[in-house]
Amino acid sequence: MALNVSALSIRRPLPAIVFALVMLALGAVSFAKLPITLLPNVDPPIVSVVVTEFGATPSQLESQVTRKIEDAVASVAGIRHVTSSVSDGISATTIVFRLDVDTAKAFAAVENAVKSVDLPPAASEPQVRRVDAVGLGIVTYAAIAPGKSPEELSYFVDNVVVGKLKDVEGVSSVERIGGVQREVQVSLDPRRLRDLGLSAAQVNKRLQDAAGGSGQDGLAALAATEIDLPRGGQVRLADLGTIKDTIAEPRTFARWNGEPVVAFSIIRAKGASDVAVAARVKKRIDQIKAEYPQFDLRRIDTSVRYTQGNYDAALHTFFEGAALAVIVVFLFLRDLRATAIAAIALPLSIIPAFWVMRILGFSLNLVSLLAVTLATGILVDDAIVEIENIVRHMRMGKSAYKAAMEAADEIGLAVIAISLTIIAVFVPVSFMSNIAGQYFKQFGLTIAAEVLFSLIAARLITPMLAAYFLKPDGRKEKPSALIERYGKLVEWSVLNRYKSVLVGLVLFALSILSITTNLVSRDFQPTQDSGRSHLAIELPPDSVLADTRRITDVVSDRLRKRPEIASVLVDGGRMPPGTPEVRKAQIVVNYVPKSERRLSVQQLQEAIGKDLADIPGMKFWFVDDYGTRPVSRIVTGSNAAAVADTAAELATEMRHLALVSNVVASTNLDRSELHIEPNRDLAARLGVSDAALGQTIRIATIGDVGAAKLRIGDQQIPVRLQLMSRPDPRILGVLNVPTAAGTSLPLGSLAKIETVNGPVGIDRFDRERAASVAADLVDGAALGDVEKAINALPVLNHLPPGVSVRKSADAEAMDELSSGFGDAMRNGLVMVYIVLVLLFSSLLQPITILFSLPLSIGGAILALLVTGRPLSLPVIIGILMLMGIVTKNAIMLVDFSARAMTKGMPRTTALVEAGKKRARPIVMTTVAMVAGMLPSALGFGAGVEFRSPMAIAVIGGLLVSTFLSLLFVPAFFAVIDDLRRALQRAWAALNAEANYLPESVSREPGGTPAE
Repeated sequence: MALNVSALSIRRPLPAIVFALVMLALGAVSFAKLPITLLPNVDPPIVSVVVTEFGATPSQLESQVTRKIEDAVASVAGIRHVTSSVSDGISATTIVFRLDVDTAKAFAAVENAVKSVDLPPAASEPQVRRVDAVGLGIVTYAAIAPGKSPEELSYFVDNVVVGKLKDVEGVSSVERIGGVQREVQVSLDPRRLRDLGLSAAQVNKRLQDAAGGSGQDGLAALAATEIDLPRGGQVRLADLGTIKDTIAEPRTFARWNGEPVVAFSIIRAKGASDVAVAARVKKRIDQIKAEYPQFDLRRIDTSVRYTQGNYDAALHTFFEGAALAVIVVFLFLRDLRATAIAAIALPLSIIPAFWVMRILGFSLNLVSLLAVTLATGILVDDAIVEIENIVRHMRMGKSAYKAAMEAADEIGLAVIAISLTIIAVFVPVSFMSNIAGQYFKQFGLTIAAEVLFSLIAARLITPMLAAYFLKPDGRKEKPSALIERYGKLVEWSVLNRYKSVLVGLVLFALSILSITTNLVSRDFQPTQDSGRSHLAIELPPDSVLADTRRITDVVSDRLRKRPEIASVLVDGGRMPPGTPEVRKAQIVVNYVPKSERRLSVQQLQEAIGKDLADIPGMKFWFVDDYGTRPVSRIVTGSNAAAVADTAAELATEMRHLALVSNVVASTNLDRSELHIEPNRDLAARLGVSDAALGQTIRIATIGDVGAAKLRIGDQQIPVRLQLMSRPDPRILGVLNVPTAAGTSLPLGSLAKIETVNGPVGIDRFDRERAASVAADLVDGAALGDVEKAINALPVLNHLPPGVSVRKSADAEAMDELSSGFGDAMRNGLVMVYIVLVLLFSSLLQPITILFSLPLSIGGAILALLVTGRPLSLPVIIGILMLMGIVTKNAIMLVDFSARAMTKGMPRTTALVEAGKKRARPIVMTTVAMVAGMLPSALGFGAGVEFRSPMAIAVIGGLLVSTFLSLLFVPAFFAVIDDLRRALQRAWAALNAEANYLPESVSREPGGTPAE
């Protein structure tokens, strides 16, 4: 088959040329359409359920709403985790599904489950939504207009900018940061209401009917609204309190470099390109600025710069690696034509692979681009083997045409085996169903596609081009002194094969032990220097927004004194991705480019932590672009007090660990709150509806907003009906609640009103109370070492009954990666063995080839130890990559030896000749692969933290396995051949014994013994 395919291409080159041009065109078109993202889309299907009940405390919502929602969705298939966050008036439940669950089906199942939940009458309808957003905002703009008030800027953002940007392709949502909300406040005097026998609910109903008007008369008309009195007569609304056109009590704020701004953040949808979305948003922003010249929309923060930087750095690394690989080919062959033919394999392998990536829905991200950059040397490998063999035949005196025909036939099986073993390793591994498996998928299938096209190019294009374009250079093939010495070493190794194999087995065992004994530290992902940090800030429970603004101003001032910091954006009143809360804030810190600072982002974060440590009453920590911390444990249980105590004790013990810093326990502290518990049975008997009760309580506490709107100018302004004074149990008790009979009753006779202590918020995880303990990694610490140290803490070995401690998402993914690594290696080895058995038609020869695999693991671990890198996700991907590519050396040696022995050459002579003939292409391809990966290993630019460890591991494994396989594979081949011969002799002896009969026993003509 190898002969026919290559020979057909040589005899009829046009089909191969047309095929190559078509694949190049498909790949080029696909490349332009592939989305550019930072990481692969590894987000599992997520569905959120949000229920609001204005005025309800977290404790009330937990018992009346959250638990019911959780119980309802618990039976939905495919759930991984259920988390809930409860704050004043808001219950948010997030259901995270396994990766293999269909999002549409998950959404429908949750929606159906929630429909059956019996919620309080005052609660809103559950809002069930698919979470299609990815991480935090990718780009943030500020609306700036001299002379415009915050209300005008906020209105412009809400009603102009958001609407126009939501239509942009790839935008999931647009969130306003800071700003204010204009509203008309009607503040009622509770004593006046009591004297007139009016209820707040009656005023609210009349208000809904009367709100209207236009222009400045709207407010006056509202003030003049007549309210019917229960005892007869009417009263003007203005006589019941005060009416003013103002702004709602701010719950959030934003500052950029110390100045107040109204900003908005763009969140991209799943599957969309960061770079493309940012570009489309900028284009739409420019259109808005042209349409509204009085407003300036200035970009103040973006994560796309790092994504684009990673993309640019990966392409630069690829071109550098490709150039080095081609130079290596030239240095070995010293033939420009042969080098050019080998180099053509690169575009013919990589560009068509973009077409496969687009079909599979991949993006150009840190992982897939890593596959492109690290595969540079591998992709030219097949062509090198082909062209080197053709050149060798030409130097024997053959013509280019004849050399191409014969050399392609001779090396064909080896080339096919080399490529198919790489594909056999990665294709099964790519279908791992966990989070880590999604990284393997994009890397593995991209590599597999490139190698497949590389094989096609090596079989169709390289021999054809060599046949028509190579010219004899007059040089003769003659062995060098180094090759002759290596041949003698191989001969010694074969003659002393059992000693050599014993040494190889020891190295094999050490290689396996290097993985299983955790010789190197373990980590999930290397910490990357993205040029920005997210600083989360939390104040004590009784803090108000003014406290948050004051503290963040202090923090911002201190941050901007550091020369490494370019800008500081404060997002006050919320901590994405959680629910808004006035005592929390997020600060986005942008640093100057990496080339202009000495410290890494992680070192800067440690320095910033020391700068802020003396600010009293403030907790702070850094989170990533998804709002998570590097180290996190979740304490869960049914007893809230036991959970809080365990979390506090765990935090105390973790603070003594040298590998972590800034340990924070997110135990929800209590605060004083007004608690109103209606007696619903009594209210029903007295003719008071739940709606009337809820509306009265809402007006008395936070005010009822949105039920009525007032037109002023061209705006529809919401009207908030509230009490004039702050809620007080004595005043609330005398508020009237209307009955069905038209009378009213005091609220105090229908509900228990008291001031109690309650949690400021409630977190739940998998239907239990939860508290988290999180920390930052000290610079250079590996997550695996930290997890091991945490597991050894006394509190985790003596947990209270009913309390458990769960790992964070990263630690969970790291455990999955570790457990899946063994399965991945096993599956890869089995697939490689099957492929080799089919190709070589032998059960024993592939064992010789597989013998070289463990030798590469030791080299990878050695490289990690020398460079001080942990065993992380990119390294494990690299080790799997090694499993595919290091078989190349053994395949070339075994294939040549087997062919020579078939032609009658003695085994030792065949092995020595195989070593001498194949040493140059083996060393040549290894050096080319190392050269191709060298730019990634040395690493400059964005994303180097991810690329470098993998390249280092692969280079170490390649160098060690090449050196060892050149020595041990011939010896192991001889041992396996001894085994084969022994088995043949045993089988022959067994057959001879079975066929032996005494001479006195005669046989019939049919072959059966005569009786």
